[in-house]
Amino acid sequence: MFLGTHTPKLDEKGRLFLPARFREELAEGVVITKGQEHCLYVFRRADFTEQAAKLQAAPITAKAARDFGRMLFAGAVDDAPDKQGRVTVPAPLRAYAGLTKDCVVIGANTRLEIWDAATWATYESEQDVAFAEQAEEVVPGLF
Repeated sequence: MFLGTHTPKLDEKGRLFLPARFREELAEGVVITKGQEHCLYVFRRADFTEQAAKLQAAPITAKAARDFGRMLFAGAVDDAPDKQGRVTVPAPLRAYAGLTKDCVVIGANTRLEIWDAATWATYESEQDVAFAEQAEEVVPGLF
C-alpha cells in the first residue's frame, strides 16, 4: 500500500526521484500513465497488468471502456527505477500533467500519483472541504 505525500523535484532530463520508502517495492518496474484530474499514475508492473486484465474483460462494445483504455494504454510507459531511485517521465506525460520542477508524489493505495505542486495544492484545498463535510457513504460499508 502506498501512503503519504512527498515533494521530489523533476530534473532537467525529466527524471524524478521516487520516495525512498517505496523503492524496494517498485524495483521490479513501474508503469507510468495518464491519470484523472491531470495527474500521472505510477503502478507496479504487476498491478498495472491486473488493471489491464479487468479492462480487457469489458465488452468491446462498451464505448466508455474503449475510450478509457485508449487513453490509459496509449500514454503508458514502462520503466525501472535507476540505482538512485529515479524514473524518467516522458515529455508527453509531463505536458499532460503540467509538471514543472516542483512536484508532489502522493500514495494512493495501490498506486502513486505524480502532480504538479501548484495543481496539487489547489486540488487538495478544494477537496479538504468536501472531505471534511462528507455526510454519506462514498463506498457502502466504508467508514
